[in-house]
Amino acid sequence: MNFDVTLADIQAAATRIAGKVRRTPTFHSAGLSARLGVETVVKVESLQLGGSFKVRGCFNKLMGMSEAELKRGIVTVSGGNHAIAVSMVATAMGAKALVLMAKNVAPFNIELTRQMGGEVELCEDAIEAFAKADAYAAKGMTNVHSYDDPAIIAGHGSLGLELASDAGGRLDHVFISIGGGGFAAGVGAALKGLDPAVRMHGVETEGATTMTQALAAGKPVSLRPTSIARALGAPFATERTMAAARQFLEDIIVVPDAEAVREMVWVLQNGRVLLEPAAGCVVAAAIANKDMFKPGERVGLVLCGSNVALEDIARWRSEFGV
Repeated sequence: MNFDVTLADIQAAATRIAGKVRRTPTFHSAGLSARLGVETVVKVESLQLGGSFKVRGCFNKLMGMSEAELKRGIVTVSGGNHAIAVSMVATAMGAKALVLMAKNVAPFNIELTRQMGGEVELCEDAIEAFAKADAYAAKGMTNVHSYDDPAIIAGHGSLGLELASDAGGRLDHVFISIGGGGFAAGVGAALKGLDPAVRMHGVETEGATTMTQALAAGKPVSLRPTSIARALGAPFATERTMAAARQFLEDIIVVPDAEAVREMVWVLQNGRVLLEPAAGCVVAAAIANKDMFKPGERVGLVLCGSNVALEDIARWRSEFGV
């Protein structure tokens, strides 16, 4: 299929959700600029409401629904940031949110989802969760897919508009993490729509190579992620997000979990910003590939979220010797 979310869709979404989400900071990082050898700006989406970019797409999706649809409720499958965001947005709009999660989801994410007002139903695995979501949708609830929905993708793309506006000049390279691919699709459509010359680099962690495997196979491939970067643990890509990856990404860089943790710690200690592994891996990818940058180029790093338990960081530091 051809990718079906346009720059105009994203601009409309940005207008719709204005005032509902934070315009998170974009600023020059002296420390990362020194490490990368070129001027580097960071988009600190880890400071977004709900701890990640996900509220952007969720607000755009739910604000486009009718009162009758909202009254019948929302169902979704997620073990992380989308679960938190859907619960937060649905509660704000007076709708019920039912979140289906695999039983091995981190307790931290379950707690945050419930705190945001979501009802959690645990399933054996993601396969069972997706099947149950279809069953609930057949009874009248709206199934809000976490990454294969044009409205979700367009909402996420609003971040790209902000980054382009606030970066203080054009960017030559932008690094962004990939789970199921909806986030990179929206931001890629925005940035490439505004500046076709910008080079978009997708980032995955070892053990969560959903998009890499799908593109290699030429079709969505189901897998059971093993990476600590839970936000990147989509069980499959889709034809829509694969089409976007082919259209917008120069490459996909895969980094070890240990390097994602190392950069999480570096950013926390040097930038005073808390990141989750799905954001730390973006810094690691840029560091590992800094030889690609030419003098005078400018680099943008999208730091997508901060939903991580401090005890997990401590355990990972011990496990990886960071």
